[in-house]
Amino acid sequence: MRLRLDTLDDLPPQVRRPSYARADLSAGIIHIGLGNFHRAHQAWYLHRLMQQGLAQDWAILGAGVRPADGAQRARMLAQDCLTTLIELDPSGKSAEVTGAMIGFIPVADDNAALIAHMAEPAIRIVSLTVTEGGYYVAPEGGFDADHPDMAHDAAHPETPRSAFGAIIAALKLRRDAGAGPFTCQSCDNLQGNGNILRQSVLGLARLSDPVLADWIAQNVTFPNAMVDCIVPATGPAELDLARGFGIEDAAPVTHENFRQWVIEDDFCAGRPDWDLVGATFTDNVHSYEAMKLRLLNAGHQIIATPAELLSVETIAGAMAHPLISALFHKIAREEIVPHVAAVPGMAPQEYVDLIAARFANPEIRDTTRRVAFDGAARHAGFLHPIIRDALAGDAPIEGLALIEALWARMCCGSREDATPIAPNDPAWHTLTTAANAARQTPQTWIAQTQCYGSLGQNKTFAKAFHKYLKMIHTKGTENTIKTYLNEEV
Repeated sequence: MRLRLDTLDDLPPQVRRPSYARADLSAGIIHIGLGNFHRAHQAWYLHRLMQQGLAQDWAILGAGVRPADGAQRARMLAQDCLTTLIELDPSGKSAEVTGAMIGFIPVADDNAALIAHMAEPAIRIVSLTVTEGGYYVAPEGGFDADHPDMAHDAAHPETPRSAFGAIIAALKLRRDAGAGPFTCQSCDNLQGNGNILRQSVLGLARLSDPVLADWIAQNVTFPNAMVDCIVPATGPAELDLARGFGIEDAAPVTHENFRQWVIEDDFCAGRPDWDLVGATFTDNVHSYEAMKLRLLNAGHQIIATPAELLSVETIAGAMAHPLISALFHKIAREEIVPHVAAVPGMAPQEYVDLIAARFANPEIRDTTRRVAFDGAARHAGFLHPIIRDALAGDAPIEGLALIEALWARMCCGSREDATPIAPNDPAWHTLTTAANAARQTPQTWIAQTQCYGSLGQNKTFAKAFHKYLKMIHTKGTENTIKTYLNEEV
């Protein structure tokens, strides 16, 4: 059955569907970057509220600023913006159709339609999932004002190319019309994601309109949040899963049987009551996000990087690999847990066990390639802060240095079995050039300040990195991991 509003009643009885009418909904949120994670996470929480007859005026309009977003728009509009969510529980799969999204704004280079919609007074939240690397953050953490996108938007504030430029243009219209601000809400995996979003918006606004920047700083809120749910990319297997439930969905989403959303309650124009359906509002988001980013997101890189080199296709497969699993547990327990604080109801060691079980879920076909994508942003965001903290406290960093060396080896562009690794980073050419030069001079890799900032100049880190990269190139990935694990080689 092709998924549309007029076919909902004809879906198989085991497929859950919206109990609310689309005609009763009105938009209160614009979400920029409408990928799988948003639809399995934020949109799902809103859908659950709507199933209770709540939040009817908080429906979502999808939006995007990249050419690929136009293709997603066409797919979603063809099925009335409905999404099939397939939960991959080891005890059995289930399917649910969600309908919290009611439209998708046209995608254009000048973002005129997006700006106009964000300027509407009914829009009270603009949320984003634009990836960890999409916030124009310089290597040392500040705003990257020199990025070409930011230079363009500063010079052409009425026709911006970035999401942040569009947000600023819309806020200017709202200020001038007396419509008031909206909340800017990041849903990306960044520690202090609200703070980073605020930095990007204000940093760009100050380049072209300091008075407007001051108004934004005084009136717009940027709540921090921790988001968590493993959501694989959609491919032929996921399309077939939807068909197995009797649904022809051009963009179904699969996800694990776990979600978490911890949010700072700082919304200048109101918000849905997401806490009624499982979200947590707290003033202590930092501890939750530090635990998740340092153990789950960094853990993903710890297992995906050697898995790619050893031709292990999925994250579950990586956890079934004795060496990779042992590597994850040793680094997590000995080199990351000491830098993670407990949160209510969860100690760091318990969280390691929880995410190990989630990673090992055989129903989740999450590829190592997807998890390893954009390593330049993910290593800098998830692993390097831990290394810096460990170095500052004279704590162990051997395993973390090994992961950086494995990443450098991965960026050479081939696996241990000599099969090629297709480009898997926006800066792939730069990374492969440095990685291959580092075969002879390891310092070349960690001298990349766009990734490492000043970390590459630390003698303790550099010594460990040099040792492991040389070992990987002479003895191979498996033997190097065994050496770190103190196994016989």
